[in-house]
Amino acid sequence: MTAADATIEAVATTDTLLIALDFDGTLSPLVDEPMSARMTPGARAALDSLAALPRTTVALVSGRTLADLREIAEHDDSSPWWLMGSHGAESWEPGTGAGESSDDSDDLALRDRLTAEIRDAVADLAGVRVEPKQFGLGIHTRTADAAASTAAQQRADELLAAEAPSWRRRTGHDILEFSFRHEGKDSAVAHLRERVAATSVLFAGDDVTDEDALGSLGPGDLGVRIGGGETAATLRVPDIDAFVEVLENVARLRRAHIS
Repeated sequence: MTAADATIEAVATTDTLLIALDFDGTLSPLVDEPMSARMTPGARAALDSLAALPRTTVALVSGRTLADLREIAEHDDSSPWWLMGSHGAESWEPGTGAGESSDDSDDLALRDRLTAEIRDAVADLAGVRVEPKQFGLGIHTRTADAAASTAAQQRADELLAAEAPSWRRRTGHDILEFSFRHEGKDSAVAHLRERVAATSVLFAGDDVTDEDALGSLGPGDLGVRIGGGETAATLRVPDIDAFVEVLENVARLRRAHIS
């Protein structure tokens, strides 16, 4: 048995397991139109299988707003999956629904003003799109060329440095995000761990923001990185299909252990 196999088995046979996963690039292929993203059939089947097991919690932890995450995950009110949107600033709990979010009206007004100003500032750049978010904004450059992408980021950085220097800045696959809320995927996973009293956590992601959570995992947990890039993960897999195989293996081992 390899070290990776042993780690997977240890997580699969823990008493109370939390499986907390990024969405884009982890369960769903990256796409040019963000709202067209959907998880692969294999990923959905694996998560449904895991969520049906005793003492096993499935959660999606994403930078998407909660409303958008529910749409792309095809998540309805009967779902047993937990959701953490906006990098953990928004939540949805099975049986309870969305958590309350109290935000200062000044923060919201500044968000709206900056979103409009940045949209105007990058209007001449082909392929650049500004996305309003619950707690800030995102600048998408997936369909822009390198020059337009660099220009968009520079203009946004200059504007935010002048107008909202305390906002949290994040980068990801062809996106630059700013938020007046400072929660990260590490705090989201910590919250979920406490809420479900997990004895082990499996977290997986493919991007820079996922490293917050991957770096926060402790002994007995399993971090998985999908694709390339520097990572604190224990295990790296090349693509979504390979990660689905990990999930299927966890489900098989856990089902055998519980029965």
